[in-house]
Amino acid sequence: MEILHSKILGENLSSTPLLVFHGLFGMLDNWGSFGKDLGESLPVHLIDLRNHGRSFHSEHMSHDDLADDIARYMNHYGISKAHILGHSLGGKAVMQFAIKYPAMVEKLIVVDISPKAYPPHHQGIIKALESVDFNTVHSRSEVESVLNQYIPEKSTIQFLLKNLYWDDDKNLRWRFNLKTLSDKYTEFVSNAIKFGVFEGETLFIAGGNSNYILPQDEFAIKQQFPKEKIVTVKNAGHWVQAENPVDFAKVVKEFLGLN
Repeated sequence: MEILHSKILGENLSSTPLLVFHGLFGMLDNWGSFGKDLGESLPVHLIDLRNHGRSFHSEHMSHDDLADDIARYMNHYGISKAHILGHSLGGKAVMQFAIKYPAMVEKLIVVDISPKAYPPHHQGIIKALESVDFNTVHSRSEVESVLNQYIPEKSTIQFLLKNLYWDDDKNLRWRFNLKTLSDKYTEFVSNAIKFGVFEGETLFIAGGNSNYILPQDEFAIKQQFPKEKIVTVKNAGHWVQAENPVDFAKVVKEFLGLN
């Protein structure tokens, strides 16, 4: 069985580890500063989801698949119980994991996503990524100019460009598995997580400028996560940890009792 790729910080510390999972088209590197900060207090595992970063590629991409990957990862590293944090798609993965493997979760942190189904909303990004032809595009700036034709937000383009790398034949490639992420998109975005209840302490962190967690979502959240607490971080959109890293880290530390 393949194990998710990770970077482990503070591994000599004896407290309960924190496992961190990024969102769609992201990778563990997006969480470097946060990991370094928290890694001074407890072991932090920054982890690439399947079909992302340096983790294995697969044609399967359901919430159950992602949850099972987390369980396998923990078993591989001999971790019986951990704090689990996930952002966006990673948030869906950790919610499903907590419901399926509750005994393995100490505290759960879900960043700017709720358990509900979301309408498809990344079609523009997927179209842009699929428009990059690596047979004709041979530099980062050329890739950027293709993405510019489809994506108006410069910050989104820079976020995506972090996934570029040179393969062994000196060709540019995406680290993520674009084919599966495109083929299975509706399976992991347009489906709610399966119904079930996680009785442990759960923190939902919403971006103040984001509409991913709405006031009316709280009822559904409470149905599956009865010990939920929702905290809104001001001056941040969907990428809460990047847009207001200081307040984000403060909220996480408080919840984990690290202050």
